[in-house]
Amino acid sequence: MSAQANPTRRGLHLATLIGLAILLALGTWQVQRLAWKDALISSIESRMAAAPDTLDAVEQRFTETGDVDYYPVTLTGTFQNQSEQYFLSTFGGQSGWNVYAPLQLADGRFLMFNRGFVPYDLRDPAKRPGSQLSGAVNLTGLARNPLAGKPSSITPENDPKSNIWYWKDLSGMAVNAAIAPDNLLPFFVDAWPTSKAGTLPIAGTTLVILPNNHLQYAMTWYGLAAALIGVWGVLVFRKKPMTASA
Repeated sequence: MSAQANPTRRGLHLATLIGLAILLALGTWQVQRLAWKDALISSIESRMAAAPDTLDAVEQRFTETGDVDYYPVTLTGTFQNQSEQYFLSTFGGQSGWNVYAPLQLADGRFLMFNRGFVPYDLRDPAKRPGSQLSGAVNLTGLARNPLAGKPSSITPENDPKSNIWYWKDLSGMAVNAAIAPDNLLPFFVDAWPTSKAGTLPIAGTTLVILPNNHLQYAMTWYGLAAALIGVWGVLVFRKKPMTASA
């Protein structure tokens, strides 16, 4: 009996060690992710709370780091209202569009500026009189990094011909607005919230949604590791059943 039991027990120990190593590794990975996510959230909050910088300074930061996400920026330009681009979105539980308008700067270059949200049936500027700004305007917003590509395989393909954008394709929007790529700043700017309640587009629609469930995940993996040790202990240290003597 003992000759047969030893290999079985060794297999039990080995399987338990492998399972325990995997569960502890997963728990530790989630702890590391928690630290990363906390640092990311703190960084975004710090950026958004900073005083607005000049467009030149933000552009220089992008050149040096490739990252200007959520940095406040002030800028001046003239909207090319005839070239608005429409990004399908929701705001306040309502479906509609984020209006991206090319902003021509004093040096002749362009920047795609997210003016904010309009309800679905008010996409046509003719249905929202006074919503388009003419002449040079002073603006404040949040710089946003461009996307490297379509964020997900389930995201629909953009429809430039219908001027419908399901994901923020900076170069695609620029081409659709007849802007040469070499005449375009390489990032977006989202409009800062305004105090003009009810004015369209509704500015300040930038969403910062960063789920932070890593602590719960870590506790789950560590809890499973503890349960595995418990099961192993029961199997190893339980009393052997009595057998009848011959």
